[in-house]
Amino acid sequence: MSTPFYVSPQQAMADRAEYARKGIARGRSVVVLQYSDGILFVAENPSRALHKVSEIYDRIAFAAVGKYNEFENLRIGGVRYADLRGYTYDREDVTARGLANVYAQTLGTIFSSGAEKPYEVELIVAEVGETPADDQIFRLPHDGSIVDEHGSVAVGGNSDQISTYLDQRHREGMTLAEGLKLAAESLARDNNGGERELTSKQLEVAVLDRSRPQQRKFRRILGSQLSRLLEEDGDGSAGASGADDAEGAEDAAADKDAAAEKPAGGTGSKKKK
Repeated sequence: MSTPFYVSPQQAMADRAEYARKGIARGRSVVVLQYSDGILFVAENPSRALHKVSEIYDRIAFAAVGKYNEFENLRIGGVRYADLRGYTYDREDVTARGLANVYAQTLGTIFSSGAEKPYEVELIVAEVGETPADDQIFRLPHDGSIVDEHGSVAVGGNSDQISTYLDQRHREGMTLAEGLKLAAESLARDNNGGERELTSKQLEVAVLDRSRPQQRKFRRILGSQLSRLLEEDGDGSAGASGADDAEGAEDAAADKDAAAEKPAGGTGSKKKK
């Protein structure tokens, strides 16, 4: 009888972690940062069919890098968790912290299990508050740990370099246009220190906007509005005259798009005591 090959638990976990990190590193990066009116999500994503940034609930959004089928399953599970909790208890009981804990348990269980490969994903769960001090941003690596982030965070291929760039330039009270241009500049940097040019068609952009009168704070920034924001000067003077006219139509399109991302059979969000 042959002796079974032995691998120490430490080596097995290190190999699983390395496998997951390599898979995540192949994905294009996502940047999440706070601005004056909420939280901004910017992903390098030329696809208009597969989203890396999505709405989860009223004030909560989700961003991910890695294997699409894996983080899409997690997104759908998060929507169902949020809908069920909001229906059973109250809308205010659905929080980013609670959702991050659910994701952490799922990712941690999969990572430590020897029966299946670890998920090649890294997640960000964010919730916009009444004030910037109340905003919450959580980063969840492949192993299910939770990192509480502030100001700005990047995940994906060259996240370390992007995070350093953001830390040096991000500041409190940035306008939406300033935050978007900073995020685009950080994503355009490559590992060799050079810069590429990213156009609006290569970016997926969304915000959790605390100034929206609707209960749902998530909206996508699309088309002409995105192009104008990328072209604005630091004071927002260039191209701003027509922004308000187009925003209403693009908000409606974004809400329709977000509603389409809800899994079939969702209960919605009734208030129930």
